[in-house]
Parts: sequence; structure tokens; C-alpha cells
Amino acid sequence: MSLKPQAPTTGHVDGGWWPRSRDLATELPALAAALDVRLGPVHRMAFAMTSWGPTPRCVEVDGRRVRLDGFHFQDKDVVHVRGLDGRRLSLLVIPPEASEAAGHDAVMAAGRRDNADSPATILAASGVLAGNPIPDPRVAADDAEDRWEGDGGRVGRRS
Repeated sequence: MSLKPQAPTTGHVDGGWWPRSRDLATELPALAAALDVRLGPVHRMAFAMTSWGPTPRCVEVDGRRVRLDGFHFQDKDVVHVRGLDGRRLSLLVIPPEASEAAGHDAVMAAGRRDNADSPATILAASGVLAGNPIPDPRVAADDAEDRWEGDGGRVGRRS
């Protein structure tokens, strides 16, 4: 993880975070520990539902409940974290699947004091978005069913 220095905020994000999986409940304790110096205890996190696996509404971290709010309309590459006192940080989420070099470059760029680039621009400039994007498993399953039905197959539906 990399955070911009504590100063008036600039840009779209306050830093970058590179989780090792898409399991937010597993990744949150380490993130909360790293953010404790800047935010104090983490109270709440907002995230894009399409970027993470199934996620509970709350996770216990160091004896405190952290509320997890998933949204369909939020930028898939950003999480918003709020401390108990209301301070907030917006973090660029580097996909766990990123290569070592591209992931490192993206984390460092997101934490640069003068970086005002959008999350997508940071990821593209670091090479994280190079190649084929990783499909959302829910969308891939829907596409497979549509192809099968289009080729003459049919999913049984109850009337």
C-alpha cells in the first residue's frame, strides 16, 4: 500500500492498495491495520460489488465491527474507507492478478503527492490494464447460457 502525504487532497485517490485476493473479508484486517495510523480504527468501507467475491455486511477487525457497503454504481477500481472520527480515504485497488512490475508501478503512482490522474489512467499507464481484462464470473456465466440458447439449447424454466 502507498498513501499520499498528509496534505490537502489532490486527484481522484489518496493512495493505492494491492490486495492479494478478491475476498474483501480476508483482505480487510491487513488494510485496516495499515490505515490505523492515518485514520484510526476503520469504521466503514464502500466498494464495488462487481470487483469482489461474496462479502458479508460486517467484518470484525481487532474486536470492532467494520461495516462493508457494496454498490453497483461505484468505480470498480476504488474503495472508500472511513475512520471512526469521519476521516476518509479513497484508495485505488490494484487487481490481485496484476504482474509484480505493473502492480508496483500502479501502487507507487497512486501514492504520489502530485498525481491527479483517474484510477483507470493510473492502471493503464502502469500496464495493469494491458491485455485482456479478467471477466466477471457472473457475466461470463450469463454469456455462456445465452450462447447455448442461441445455438438451439434451452434452459428449462418453470411456468
